[in-house]
Amino acid sequence: MFDTLSDRLSAAFKNLRGKGKLTDADIDATAREIRIALLEADVALPVVKDFIAAVKERASGADVRGGLNPAQQVIKIVNEELVTILGGQTRELRMAKRPPTVIMLAGLQGAGKTTLAGKLAKWLKETKHQTPMLVAADLQRPNAVTQLQVVGDRAGVPVFAPEPGNGVGDPVDVARQAMAEAKSKQYSVVIVDTAGRLGVDEELMKQAADIRDAVTPDEILFVVDAMIGQDAVTTAQAFLDGVGFDGVVLSKLDGDARGGAALSIAQVTGRQVMFASNGEKLEDFDVFHPDRMASRILGMGDVMSLIEQAEKSFDAEEAAKTAAKLQKKGGKDFTLDDFLAQMQSVRKMGPLTKIFGMLPGAAQFKDQLENFDEREIDRIEAVIHSMTPAERTDPNIINGSRRLRIANGSGTEVATVSGLVERFFEARKMMSAMASGKGMPGMPGMPGMGGAGGGKKAKQQAKKGKPKRGSGNPAKRANQGPSEPAAPAAGQLPAAFGGGGKDGNFELPDDLKKMLGGN
Repeated sequence: MFDTLSDRLSAAFKNLRGKGKLTDADIDATAREIRIALLEADVALPVVKDFIAAVKERASGADVRGGLNPAQQVIKIVNEELVTILGGQTRELRMAKRPPTVIMLAGLQGAGKTTLAGKLAKWLKETKHQTPMLVAADLQRPNAVTQLQVVGDRAGVPVFAPEPGNGVGDPVDVARQAMAEAKSKQYSVVIVDTAGRLGVDEELMKQAADIRDAVTPDEILFVVDAMIGQDAVTTAQAFLDGVGFDGVVLSKLDGDARGGAALSIAQVTGRQVMFASNGEKLEDFDVFHPDRMASRILGMGDVMSLIEQAEKSFDAEEAAKTAAKLQKKGGKDFTLDDFLAQMQSVRKMGPLTKIFGMLPGAAQFKDQLENFDEREIDRIEAVIHSMTPAERTDPNIINGSRRLRIANGSGTEVATVSGLVERFFEARKMMSAMASGKGMPGMPGMPGMGGAGGGKKAKQQAKKGKPKRGSGNPAKRANQGPSEPAAPAAGQLPAAFGGGGKDGNFELPDDLKKMLGGN
């Protein structure tokens, strides 16, 4: 959602590189570029004015430190101001001292309240170890009750729905009955899904206010479609005045809109964004961290979220076994079965483009990420599944006839099988070196994205760097010195991993240098 804004901000900062110090003209020019970027992102005008004023004041004041270059100074200031307008600190849900905790969802029709109710319930159940119950208090929208029941079933959460809906039943009475039901069956959280309208009107506000008074919620969450732009701020203000709410949930954050709602709503309403829904699956639901979101917008990645995703997806015991295999015998015990298991664990974290997008500097290879074909992973899985157990354990035995059989079995080409085996050996070498604390020898070629690992170029480089054989004459051989390269000094990488040069310096592969923004 923030790609366009990120690109414009990056372009604004690029003009500052190479400057010795910031002048007033530099600050004004950069502020103008940032203002245009924010307005194009559909950020509310009052928010833009306050943001630019704060950045200009700090950039020309005492906050500028001599240890940073001008671009870094401005990025640091913009980052801190972005965190501020996004809400500052991450806000947690307030839980009732005596259960059940009541959470009421409010918002316009089509904002995604019903689906979000299931996502929130699943998150509370799995992350906070609560026992939630969903309440079908939207009795007007056609099939809203049925939809909530389907969502609740997928989330593994009970749904209280005494009325069929479709215009039948009193939502306030349903809300009251739900409280009695939750107390009798000892549910720890009650999530009330309320009706919306296509626009703000008195009937909507009155019904929402009556439900609020009937259940006395601990949290009222305003659900807003992040794709509706500045109108989100107007709607939020109307709900704040008519019903009141404690926090905001942004839905459809995975859309291709400009993201102005996320940057405006907290500042204008004074209520923090607490959660973000970024996909259609029930798992596509995250706590909203202002600092992490600001970091993503500025292209600095989101390592903390990446770590949290990895902790959810990877089994600690299996990871320890894999690490042990990589540390012993140069990683030769690490098989294609292990490689497949690791790849499947990574896939559980979500689309690879999303995972790589959380890495710092990912914006520099955004085009490659966008062109990456997720189906390439399916093809790799098909190739590995077409191998015999012996071939997966020892890929060295895969000769020409075996490659042809594997290619036919997986519906791929022989070149695809050869490329996979080659990349596997490169990846195993890299992971083994890292697991043994020897550093990173190189970057294996990623399927569909290119890379610095496999291929003819790597073979040619290896051939070029091969040491000459010693002479057959003993006297000449003594003068030539040892035929094998000397062992690396302590702390130096062996030659096979890019070390052992004359000056002992480790050189990154050219492709990796380019990826990291070097020359």
